[in-house]
Amino acid sequence: MSILILDNAGIQVINRDYLDRDRPTNVISFAMQEGDGSGVQPLLLGDVVISAERAAADAAEAGIPFEHELVFLLLHGILHLLGYDHERGTEEQMLQMEAREREIFSLLNTEFLTVDGYL
Repeated sequence: MSILILDNAGIQVINRDYLDRDRPTNVISFAMQEGDGSGVQPLLLGDVVISAERAAADAAEAGIPFEHELVFLLLHGILHLLGYDHERGTEEQMLQMEAREREIFSLLNTEFLTVDGYL
């Protein structure tokens, strides 16, 4: 898996060029196990692209540490690489992804992040 952290302008270029959405976003995932060429490298999950600028703004708005938002976005992106989908899936699949995010982030929060109550 690769992780790329950009500013809003950088992620907007990727969002525009690859997803036809000409706006910045917080996180984009490109799964290597989907579509043409899937399975060629079974150990390669894909790419997660995060806007640190957007993460900082979202964290400030929510009153949470920037690092927690960054970790949450990375977790969100990794779940997409593993096949979870809250955008194109059913409502049940969206709820499953959200539950998995809460479960994993809670474990990370308890073990590593030190501030409770994010999710």
